[in-house]
Amino acid sequence: MKTQTFTSYQKLIIAILAFSQFTVILDFMVLSPLSAILLDELSITTQQFGMVVSAYAFSAGAAGLLAAGFADRFDRKRLLIFFYSGFILGTLFCGLAPNYHFLLIARIVTGIFGGVIGSIVYAIITDLFVLEKRGRVMGFVQMAFAASQILGIPIGLYLANHFGWHSPFLLIVGLSLVVAIVIMIYMKPVNEHLKLQTKQNAFVHMAKTLSNKRYLRGFSATTLLATGGFMLMPFGAAFAVNNLGISIDLLPMVYLVTGIFTMISGPLSGKLSDKYGKFRMFTIGSLLAAGLILLYTNLDVTPLWMVIAINVVLFLGITLRMISSQTLLTAIPEPKDRGAFMGINSSVMQISGGFAAALAGVIVVQGEDGKLLHYPLLGMVVTGTILITIILLYFINKMVLTKEEVHAAVKSELGLVEVPITEG
Repeated sequence: MKTQTFTSYQKLIIAILAFSQFTVILDFMVLSPLSAILLDELSITTQQFGMVVSAYAFSAGAAGLLAAGFADRFDRKRLLIFFYSGFILGTLFCGLAPNYHFLLIARIVTGIFGGVIGSIVYAIITDLFVLEKRGRVMGFVQMAFAASQILGIPIGLYLANHFGWHSPFLLIVGLSLVVAIVIMIYMKPVNEHLKLQTKQNAFVHMAKTLSNKRYLRGFSATTLLATGGFMLMPFGAAFAVNNLGISIDLLPMVYLVTGIFTMISGPLSGKLSDKYGKFRMFTIGSLLAAGLILLYTNLDVTPLWMVIAINVVLFLGITLRMISSQTLLTAIPEPKDRGAFMGINSSVMQISGGFAAALAGVIVVQGEDGKLLHYPLLGMVVTGTILITIILLYFINKMVLTKEEVHAAVKSELGLVEVPITEG
């Protein structure tokens, strides 16, 4: 039967998953505003900074692939605790890094563990929440992205400016320890999927999941979805400071205001996706984001209020497209393959993002006056991937609708209540 509310335990799970995602996303997000600081503090080039970002992505991608075959063979709670503990350790190493090379290694360690957490979170969401309510769940969990801007990035910039660039990472370690304790105490085992497993070899299971034609469509869409964020975000702060003329002291204000609006739009985007259809909302969000990206990447010195306004609308579009697309992708795998699919999907996202960040570091160069050059070209590349992704998601949406209709028909034949399908 379709219900409109969540149980108390489901609300607790949503909160736990949201906070865990908050710390993991913050660990990545904090690098973007620190780019303007690290380029000077560590005396590194844009290419080297791009490698710091992509090192996390590549290691996360490799770890996700290795873990994918085993992801459906263990209690998801235990997997979450294991990888979250490793993530905390890697972030601690970042907070203690004395130089560029140590930081690079620390990012690899963090990626090995942190990059798998997202796939575990999505698998738990898919296990515990039906598709008709999953958009709202994704909306709340994706609030972690905005919360990392509202709370984490301004605080991180403040700490970095006053106590050094290591301090934001140490703050993340402290927050993550609290979240880990809550997970261990309050989360129940998530192991219903274990009843569906066979004695199939873990690597065979991974290979079959990776070669499934239906699943390959989802992996292809994820490849392009990852491109935009990983190409634009790493140099966002440096572009705002050096090209748009925003003071490093006022930069937290940009992230703060943008984050507040994005945080509000998260649950709203989830509700709209559930009500009007994932693909429809994805298309609207994508077109909005594409237009704003072309505008933003071609700006020169710009007033603070205009930079904030453009960022707010841009992230509204990004939030809508990410929540709707991620929700739609969770409907692709069969229950017995969810862990493997999410693990591989996460790996694809990280590896694609790693290449995107590295490519961005090659396309964008810093001129003698400090300005970033070729940023408009970066905007055109990202916009192109957005438009192609709309086409891919169109076919994925049709595939998911067909699958849900078949499941509904089977339930009807068995005398079960048929859940209405409202996608489009």
